[in-house]
Amino acid sequence: MKKTNWLLGTSIAALTLGAFIAPAAQAQDATDEQTQDAPSEDAVARQDVVTVTATRRAGTVQDVPINIAAVGAAQIEEQGISELSDLLSFVPGINVVDRGARQGNPIIVRGINADPIGSGDGDNSGGGTVATYLGEVPLFIDLKLNDMERVEVLLGPQGTLYGAGTLAGAIRYIPVKPKFEEGTIEFRSDIYQYSEAGSLSYDTGLTVNAPIGDKFAIRASLDILDDTGFVDQPFLLREVGVSNPDPDFTDPTAVALNLRGAKDIDTEEAVSGRVAARWEPTNWLDGTLTYYFQNVDVGGRRISSKRSVYPGAGPEIFRAGDFDNAKRVPEPNTVKNELLALEVIADLGFAELTSATGLSKFQDDGQRDQNDLLVSLEYSYELFPAFGSYTKEVDETETFTQELRLVSTTDSRLNWIIGGFYSESDTAGFSKEITPNYDTYIRPVFCSPQELATDSCFLVERADDLEYFSTGRTELVETAIFGELGYDITDKWSVTVGARYYDYELKDFSTVDFPLVDSTFTVPVSLDDIKNAPTTVTQAEDGTLFKFNTSYDFTSDLMAYFTVSEGYRIGNTNGLGDCKPYTPGAQQGACALAPGQQYGPNPGDVAQFDERDYFPDKTTNYEIGAKTAWLGGDLILNGAIFYVEWTDPQVASATVNANIPITVNASGAESKGVELQGSWRVTDQFSLRGSYSYAKTELTEDVPFLIRTITPPGFGTAFEDGKAGDRLPGSPESQFSIFGQYVQPLQNGNELIFNASYAWQGDILTRTGGRGSSVTIPSYGLANAKATYEAENWSVSLYVNNLFDEYVETGFVSTPLSNQIVSDINGDPVTVRSHYATLGPPRTIGVRARIKFGEY
Repeated sequence: MKKTNWLLGTSIAALTLGAFIAPAAQAQDATDEQTQDAPSEDAVARQDVVTVTATRRAGTVQDVPINIAAVGAAQIEEQGISELSDLLSFVPGINVVDRGARQGNPIIVRGINADPIGSGDGDNSGGGTVATYLGEVPLFIDLKLNDMERVEVLLGPQGTLYGAGTLAGAIRYIPVKPKFEEGTIEFRSDIYQYSEAGSLSYDTGLTVNAPIGDKFAIRASLDILDDTGFVDQPFLLREVGVSNPDPDFTDPTAVALNLRGAKDIDTEEAVSGRVAARWEPTNWLDGTLTYYFQNVDVGGRRISSKRSVYPGAGPEIFRAGDFDNAKRVPEPNTVKNELLALEVIADLGFAELTSATGLSKFQDDGQRDQNDLLVSLEYSYELFPAFGSYTKEVDETETFTQELRLVSTTDSRLNWIIGGFYSESDTAGFSKEITPNYDTYIRPVFCSPQELATDSCFLVERADDLEYFSTGRTELVETAIFGELGYDITDKWSVTVGARYYDYELKDFSTVDFPLVDSTFTVPVSLDDIKNAPTTVTQAEDGTLFKFNTSYDFTSDLMAYFTVSEGYRIGNTNGLGDCKPYTPGAQQGACALAPGQQYGPNPGDVAQFDERDYFPDKTTNYEIGAKTAWLGGDLILNGAIFYVEWTDPQVASATVNANIPITVNASGAESKGVELQGSWRVTDQFSLRGSYSYAKTELTEDVPFLIRTITPPGFGTAFEDGKAGDRLPGSPESQFSIFGQYVQPLQNGNELIFNASYAWQGDILTRTGGRGSSVTIPSYGLANAKATYEAENWSVSLYVNNLFDEYVETGFVSTPLSNQIVSDINGDPVTVRSHYATLGPPRTIGVRARIKFGEY
């Protein structure tokens, strides 16, 4: 039945593409020679055409024989797009799991994802399947979209065109370069309020372009965001380790003595900007030096704990509302990104040489509530009536990249690209769990009075309240040589082949310590101590990738293409320290009473299932597509059918002991579907654009021990196998979007602009196959509306996002099985409520304005 559905869907998609091709080809036969040879200039005149450089040569989306979408500055401004998640809602075949500013937001192309939606707290990779570029430098950052010339989105592996390896696609942020022609100053401001917020939010920015002579210019921008958030946290502990996290909720006095509330805790304060200096000393040399920065302070998680309902619980047990976060401890986080980039372009006559050098730094400093996790481990934490805990986590990554690329520019049937890439990345970090007063409580429970008196208790009294401390450091060096060779067999038929050779070496160092049972443990003085720790090689791989593309221009308004391309993603370490089980009477080490990481289901058989590392995965992408223009260029319709074979996919799992999240390699998966996008200039005043995509992604082979679950009552670990045919999590099978705009010219030369959009996505699994008692994210659609008064150098807009105030759950952490009640030493209830949903924003009403001064 599944094969029948796929064949039916493919047939429909093929007929759709055929419907593009056949009439246009017939129309071509009826045209004269001049029309055949000339491009459709009317299409350029009547559509907002965005120039792209995805193939390393300038052209329009319609010219490029690959699946690419480009969102230009005009569209970003029209739709009021400020975040990547907003932008990608209008690009077919790609999905962002928007979990707010506190957590990393995975980017998923064509369903290539096997991680549960809810994992990846603090992840700075975007899920790792998509390469993101800031200008010409590879760097993952969820960038604020200010002063952007365009954003290019490429679907499918792009390893023969780009230095950074890419498994499923690439995203390029293209900022506006300094301009030599005119000096300008632009101010922008956005004031808005969420329907669930208590006050206004602000986003204010400034961009200055300053030519200094004819050959030198500076461009600088600065934006300041103060977002109030809209989620409350009504059950915060007044004092961790002293206050009762589960007071009698029927007694207001008991609640007030132990808990406090906070409003709108998911705040986001961001300062972002860049300074760029461009110099063009001759007409063949152009260099730009740019410093980018983005500093974000987040107050807490954008989550709802309303699903924390316990089977059989009476009304006296805690309940949370739609926008209530039930965590007991604040969870602030600070993320800093910096990039110093030097891009130099030299016209050598026969080719263009590009050098892109980048030095970036990522810093993450956050705090997490650990109450639910530690209680669920059932190591006796729940016995302490005032138990409360939190984790401090600090990470830092420094990366140097260098890419050299030579692109032919001669006018001939043969064209070529050759490039080299080098990247060196060093990551260091630590995580420490703090359990105030737990040591004071637990020592008399497990040790006799004599052991306490003689200081022979195996549990250590700690003034710093440390319960767990782990460190990790990785060094990654990656090199690659890549290139493409293209040949125009005729004026209409072109063929391109490409190849990539890559090599990487990964070094690792990690430790795991349990200070409560290790009297010799000392905390590293600083992060620099971890940076200087010796590393050992844990992985070293090399390989080759290939690409084949052919395209045919049936007419000036119809082009079809076929592509086969390969992609890969490097492996990594899971950062597991080597812990030894507790042996009574023996000298105890750092992991003495830990459950022990024994590297798999059979602790003594490392070869059977080694949990310490995971290894590269690879995709092979097959795609046939068409790009067409109709009605003299007023109507553009593009489509593609794809099939992706995913080998050794990296999938999220957990250690058999201690439930520590890890990544493992499965045997295989696949994705197949169709993508459509189009735009229609209905009249000079009214225009439409839209997109649709369908992607069916599933495992092709069984995966033992893939899904970690639990066995209530209690939190005993259980595993569920993934099965061939299981749908992968993280993205909808179907999604579509539509945007419409009407422009009303005024007698004074200004314009009134009205637009509206609607983006819909189907349901999303949060775990592979919906297994492990996981919850499915319901389908939803969001409507936005905007009215703008536009003058020559200024504009003001009134907008409403999430017009119908839809309640949107974007992901889930844990499952309902985790919502349990255990007892403390007095028999009083201790609640575990780790199942919660991440949220999209409620209705938002705002006013946006900008003014530009030129030629000063």
